Amino acid sequence: MKKLIEKSLYNKSNCSVRVVISNKADAGGIAIARSYGIETVVVPSVGEREQYEAVITQELEKRGIELICLAGFMRILTASFVNRWKNRIINIHPSLLPSFKGAHAVKLALEAGVKVAGCTAHFADVEVDAGAIIAQETVPVYKDDTEDSLHERIKVKEHLVFAEAMEAVAKSFLEKDA
Repeated sequence: MKKLIEKSLYNKSNCSVRVVISNKADAGGIAIARSYGIETVVVPSVGEREQYEAVITQELEKRGIELICLAGFMRILTASFVNRWKNRIINIHPSLLPSFKGAHAVKLALEAGVKVAGCTAHFADVEVDAGAIIAQETVPVYKDDTEDSLHERIKVKEHLVFAEAMEAVAKSFLEKDA
């Protein structure tokens, strides 16, 4: 979250982080956003997914949001929500997609014995971790890596790749409008 906000604030960015929405009031991203004076909204994930996503859509639409970045968001979105925001939802995933989809990507990479791992920024799609790839970055896998040690190195790259992807997509929106 911090890199996304800093990229939008300090680097002649094509986009701005206008709101951070979370289902958890104590989420790290909420505290980070508040420290930068960015509006935050907490929408508890209760009830049906469709109801939850309708509230999220309402919050986004009333602010004129054009791009959604899923930072630390671990819920699977409905097809209705994904299609409503088609090519406007960026997700970050801790593998070099299309390899190792799902919630245990780092563990799967280690079990497969890969020599290189990494992260992927991609558009969210109805199929989990299957949307068009925007950017990727690699990290080496060491013999003594654990799931935690590898994931920590991947997270460093995720922060950079996510910010770059957000900027690239925002720039493409501007070019389409020109």
